[in-house]
Amino acid sequence: RVRLVESGGGSVQAGGSLRLSCEASEYDINTDSMGWFRQAPGKEREGVAAIYPRVGTTYYDDAVEGRFTISHDSAKNTVFLQMDKVKAEDTALYYCAADFFPVKTSDGRWYTAKQPTYWGQGTQVTVSS
Repeated sequence: RVRLVESGGGSVQAGGSLRLSCEASEYDINTDSMGWFRQAPGKEREGVAAIYPRVGTTYYDDAVEGRFTISHDSAKNTVFLQMDKVKAEDTALYYCAADFFPVKTSDGRWYTAKQPTYWGQGTQVTVSS
């Protein structure tokens, strides 16, 4: 059974840093796209960052561009989200996902044209201002 297990969430003060990890089991992260989505209370789930590990192509929402970095370690079959200079608006439940189709929009956001095949259960990130 495919499993995506997130870790690294927690509470952090605005301006601080956090590193999220997503370890995949029974699934090679190099198969297709990997990424992070987030959902805050009362808001829709949105794409944060995505990567095609096999070729290195990355995608970022403009709200996190320059502050967050998505990366991977094939040997550990793990995808990371380095979150720096966090803001209160980054507070959300962060989900790891696999096998989708990220598309950049004209306003700097991105969406997925194909629903992810696999989802993690989420890890909470809370930023205090």
